[in-house]
Amino acid sequence: MTEKQLHVTIVGGGMTGLTAAYYLQKWTREKGMSVRYTLLEASDRTGGKVQTWKHEGFTIELGADSFLERKTSATELIKEVGLGDRLVNNNAGQAYILHKNSLYTIPEGAVMGVPTKLMPFAKTPLISPIGKLRAAADLILPGARSGEDESVGNFFRRRLGDEVIENVIEPLISGVYGGNIDKLSLLATFPQYAQMEEKHRSLIMAMRNSRPTQSKQPEGQQKAKGMFVSLTSGLQSLADRLEESLPAGAVRKNTGVKRLKKRPDGYSVELDNGESFDTDAIILAIPHHLAMEIVKDHVDIPPISGAKPTIMATVALAYPEQGIRIDKEGTGFLVPRKEKYTITACTWTQRKWPHTTPKGKALVRCYVGKPGAEEIVDRSDEEIVDAVVRDLQKVMQIDQRPEFYKVTRWNRGLPYLVGHKQWLKGTTAKMKEHLPGVWLTGGSYGGVGVPDCIDQAKETVQELLQYWTQKPGS
Repeated sequence: MTEKQLHVTIVGGGMTGLTAAYYLQKWTREKGMSVRYTLLEASDRTGGKVQTWKHEGFTIELGADSFLERKTSATELIKEVGLGDRLVNNNAGQAYILHKNSLYTIPEGAVMGVPTKLMPFAKTPLISPIGKLRAAADLILPGARSGEDESVGNFFRRRLGDEVIENVIEPLISGVYGGNIDKLSLLATFPQYAQMEEKHRSLIMAMRNSRPTQSKQPEGQQKAKGMFVSLTSGLQSLADRLEESLPAGAVRKNTGVKRLKKRPDGYSVELDNGESFDTDAIILAIPHHLAMEIVKDHVDIPPISGAKPTIMATVALAYPEQGIRIDKEGTGFLVPRKEKYTITACTWTQRKWPHTTPKGKALVRCYVGKPGAEEIVDRSDEEIVDAVVRDLQKVMQIDQRPEFYKVTRWNRGLPYLVGHKQWLKGTTAKMKEHLPGVWLTGGSYGGVGVPDCIDQAKETVQELLQYWTQKPGS
């Protein structure tokens, strides 16, 4: 009996969809399975929120600019597709927090804002004496009695008080997850902190005990490399390489999906242009609100309750080297929400990622669109740039007009609200019951970083292949 050929449709050409296609191709070849697949992308490019702009010798990331090296799936994939020689760590440098129009260092020993060294925390002007006493109460406060989910904001306020949250922790977290940290799910985003409290009671003691001991660098020796990784050719080159590894014709751009229909032995996919085709299995690697529309005729999966998309923009400003004068060592600064600034963060990119900037030039990358003040993103590029430069001139010397700039607006998707894991469990169960052979995966579900998307793609493909091999008649 001839083995039936499996046809898989992947909807979404971001990092999750591309990775799913790559591993589907690789693993089916290794297993000797007969498979063909189609990847559908509604826009004119693949990569999703990974996008690199090369201009006048600059390499400028318009979306994600790096990923954590300790999450190894990304570096493994990069090496696998032949880009390992382009991997580069960031220059480890001091990061600052803006407080009352001045830049202050994050206290030495603070991990994600949690103090682990007494003297640097005692001396920092970022926290008042009363705020420091409140944070120290973590050492004697009892641990939580339940393992239920709570907001990131509530968790850290319980342990350390308002000031540490507002002046240090919130600016650090907001760089990764958009939205309000008082609604952000602890178990879906930082479960390790809940585990620390459960095991050690005191968060400060848990963090202190878990910190690796660092030997002092000899004078004159180069600083240790940073914990983040990127590609000298830009992260877009990973998306490009993944797309190039797929068969000709497998990727269809400018092709959106309208709905899917059940068939006795699979599904029919209807495209926005009216075309339709049959398929055996479907991976929906797109934001949840889009996936809901595609499957709504067959299953009523709930929205991510109460969550609104976080709108933000990145602003890249290019200058001659002398156009920016920074009297601080380091790689950039974060801006607490309560500060009366438009920007939420600023990276001195030529210091953090030297490969991005030609000799004699400087590159600044800022973020705008803090929760509750997203209207700035709807203004013209010129107005946004003017607002950003005005902010920067309050804390550093910078020319009014850059040589060029690039404003990129992004919908950061939906934050993981309290109860996200329970919501995801229920949504996944509904999909399995009503639409077996259709998977939801990507940034709306199990993590927003590049390695998180890669991990989800691999897991989804493994589940799909297991489903297919166990399906009668396959």
